[in-house]
Amino acid sequence: MWLKIIIVILFLSIVASLSSGLVFLLKDMGAPQSKRTLYALGIRIALAALLLLCVYFGYETGILTGRAPWSGRY
Repeated sequence: MWLKIIIVILFLSIVASLSSGLVFLLKDMGAPQSKRTLYALGIRIALAALLLLCVYFGYETGILTGRAPWSGRY
């Protein structure tokens, strides 16, 4: 159960980083020296990597399972 909560928190953090990157992009259009959009992108990539690692860990340990007919695990 704790892994699913972590996955939801990471996903919401990615969405928040995406929206903050958009705000920084729109606010810093006249300031070419600003790196806030770049930092938001780096944070989003790191969060996405953590999300993928959590999903992989959950799938390999059996905490997360697939219920699709073609997955072979029921």
